[in-house]
Amino acid sequence: MTTAMPDTVRPPQAPTAFRYPEVGDRRARLRSGIRRLTGIDPFPSHAVARAFMTGLTDGDPVAERFVAETYHGELGARRARDLVEQAQRHGIDSVAHAPESMRALFAEFEQQPEWLDPELVEQGAAVWRRWAYALGALGNAGTTDTYTEGWLAVPLSLSGGYAGQRALHRYLETSRWWIEVCRPGALLTPGSLGRQISLHVRIMHVSVRERVRQHPEWDTARWGLPISQSAMLLTLLGGSVAPALGLFLLGHVTSPAEMRAVLHFNRYCGHLVGVRCDGYFPETVTDAWRILLMADSARSHDSGSSGTELVESFVPAFAPTTAHRGLGRLRAEYHYRVQAGYLGLYMLPWNRRRYRLPSALPGIALLLARAPAITALELGRRICPPLDRWWQRTNLHRWERWLSWQSAGKAAQFEAAVPLRR
Repeated sequence: MTTAMPDTVRPPQAPTAFRYPEVGDRRARLRSGIRRLTGIDPFPSHAVARAFMTGLTDGDPVAERFVAETYHGELGARRARDLVEQAQRHGIDSVAHAPESMRALFAEFEQQPEWLDPELVEQGAAVWRRWAYALGALGNAGTTDTYTEGWLAVPLSLSGGYAGQRALHRYLETSRWWIEVCRPGALLTPGSLGRQISLHVRIMHVSVRERVRQHPEWDTARWGLPISQSAMLLTLLGGSVAPALGLFLLGHVTSPAEMRAVLHFNRYCGHLVGVRCDGYFPETVTDAWRILLMADSARSHDSGSSGTELVESFVPAFAPTTAHRGLGRLRAEYHYRVQAGYLGLYMLPWNRRRYRLPSALPGIALLLARAPAITALELGRRICPPLDRWWQRTNLHRWERWLSWQSAGKAAQFEAAVPLRR
């Protein structure tokens, strides 16, 4: 059974697969209980819910005009990327006869939004450096939990991201972006590698969005726009408030002030890759969780084989191969078990039961065994700033060292014009 809320919440063109404001009886009881005990509504206001559903059909018009004219136009992807990289190195004025759409994209990219707080951005980046590898592992486990939904799973399945043999490759690319944007000062330094990669990610999203939108498997009425504004917002919340709470179990102690900082940091990361969500990007941690609960309540479980492939591809991609020998094989086995452990802890059990997944118990045991030492360091850093700086440097270094080993030294490309898989 479902419980309906006012029809005025739902915009006329909202994708039909996003079933909110109808919620199941279990979540209706949860909402009622939380309101009764705390006086707080765990769901967002009608205005925010409506804006979120409208955002499921919104894209990135500025970047879309540029990609249509260049990457998907006569210029072609290779030449268009060369122009982008030239402008990144030497400035947009160095590009002779730069298209107006390119000038508009770079002007928007370089313009700092009015809401930006540089100090909060740096504090949020420090949170990511403390979480490091755990951020990616938990974030991906949480994202995997959403692959029950076609509007999230089908674009990744069609593009090859996190599907089949490419599952690990795309995760490694994303890890490179995570590492570069959280380096001290990276997001606020013109020309930094983190900012350069962010623009390539934005262009890649636009290119994939357009090709998926035109694909016969995509159902616009049901799912809205591929890689929409609201879909990208969920990813940002999965990199901020979700690990801030979830990693408490594994010893990471993130204060309310640090949660607000990492939420702000993610908002600016999102701004650089084309996320706007004006009027409904959450200003508080509570508001962020309201949006996450709404999205969870709106599931249709309609991703079919696309979702199954995504869920069942990821962790096995870490398993040792015949190429691994000696210590390398032990290292691969360790990461395979740890990734399975994260998925076991942070994928909802009733969703996990739908899929064939490796045993999570060895990985969970490894993660919980480390938790007391992490807690001690987390508490110690609060009274010893040098320890905090060491903790950040060490975790970032270990994260980057793992990435270099796991990728065999291959550089991330963030290609925007890779054909769809089918």
